Amino acid sequence: MPSMNDLVRQHTSLGDSDLEWLHLLVSEWQLLSDLSFADLVLWVPTLDGTRYVSVAQMRPNTGPTSYQNDMVGHLVPRGRRPMLDAALDEGRIVREGDPEWREEVPVRVESIPVRREGRVLGVIARNTNLLTVRTPSRLELTYLQSASDLAQMIANGAFPFPGQQVDMDASPRAGDGLIRLDADGVVQYASPNALSAYHRLGLAADLVGHHLGETTAQLAPSRGPVDESLAKLASGWAPREFEVEGNDGVIQLRAIPLKPKGNHIGSLVLLRDVTELRRRERELITKDATIREIHHRVKNNLQTVAALLRLQARRIGSAEGREALEEAVRRVGSIAIVHETLSQNLDERVEFDEIADRVLAMVAEISPGRVAGRRTGRFGILDAEVATPLSMVLTELLQNAMEHGFGPGERGTVEVTAMRSGTRRDARLLISVQDDGRGLPEGFDPQRAGNLGLQIVRTLVEGEMGGTFDMLPASGQGTRVVLDIPVRAEKG
Repeated sequence: MPSMNDLVRQHTSLGDSDLEWLHLLVSEWQLLSDLSFADLVLWVPTLDGTRYVSVAQMRPNTGPTSYQNDMVGHLVPRGRRPMLDAALDEGRIVREGDPEWREEVPVRVESIPVRREGRVLGVIARNTNLLTVRTPSRLELTYLQSASDLAQMIANGAFPFPGQQVDMDASPRAGDGLIRLDADGVVQYASPNALSAYHRLGLAADLVGHHLGETTAQLAPSRGPVDESLAKLASGWAPREFEVEGNDGVIQLRAIPLKPKGNHIGSLVLLRDVTELRRRERELITKDATIREIHHRVKNNLQTVAALLRLQARRIGSAEGREALEEAVRRVGSIAIVHETLSQNLDERVEFDEIADRVLAMVAEISPGRVAGRRTGRFGILDAEVATPLSMVLTELLQNAMEHGFGPGERGTVEVTAMRSGTRRDARLLISVQDDGRGLPEGFDPQRAGNLGLQIVRTLVEGEMGGTFDMLPASGQGTRVVLDIPVRAEKG
């Protein structure tokens, strides 16, 4: 299905600012559809003025649809739907005419001009399925009256509100709770859901007849001057979204001033009880903070262990024993780097390039020769269960290259290269560690080599990370180690 941008730019003469206004309208018009119990279709005249193209459609959550099929992209000639013509030409809401019959269903059709800065950009066709029409309740009458006021504001260019982009997925909807206020901010009607939400805040009486702003300020915790602001917001004088917390309950409110004829006649206040949602969010924040604190403490403990091992190494007379403890210090240090990075993140994923650079610097400090280390490419963001063993593998490979590839005083280079490949379902990380040192001994088999470092690499790469590992002579001089590890794809 073509997008609204594509249809407007292909078929109409509307500019970018007009298109932005239509987007703003479409972001808001679920409210009009629900209050009207009706389908909405936005028609825009084509460039030559001979036809209309439908660029957007909305179905109600509160009633049956009038359109079984999608209308977006349809073209109709001017004159086929006289009510569209009248609304566009005269700039007024057109309600005249008998109901139309569509697939044995009576449908009432109305046309609402969409005005911006004095110009009519298009027309909203409001189509109400009359098959289930019955005597309306007080709730339905309030819905319909509010829909009529909003429709008039659209026709006058007063709705939607410029600069008030609304996230309809997060904002309250009509069915969540609705309050109708008069021009003074006094409640004329409150839906059952709205009343229940205020009872959650601690209200013991009915809302009707009470000033909503004053009542809301009384229910919220006293915060000095803030109460004045809260009272004004809840009175509906300005289009705002805000939250009120009291009596262990939290409600989210959205105020919509109603000015169908230019003067403020009252307001709609949509509200939703978000107490449980906010409670879960706080639990998640607490959980995240706890996890970060755990990583921080693990990092501190690992650094303490490394310091103890380093102290012990200084007291050992055996060169072999001292070297073994220093290797252990570096292994512990590489894990500590990962936990330090995790302690600064909100999730269990880390940017591994920083970790790789720190591991490279740590190992280079203890190299027997004057060996330079560098990284090319990027590892990207990795899960903690991959980052921790990979940091150890990288430590072992760099340490092995610098210790066995170069002698004391020798110059050389060790290069770490990382590259992502594959699809979202089969993403892989390809890593190579290459030096220009003395190369592998003759007859060396990396899959059977018995030193502890290579055993750790094989175990972690093949066993824990499910990847592959190979060590081979580099082209020209030195040694090249190649790793192929499955990873989770980065978010694009």
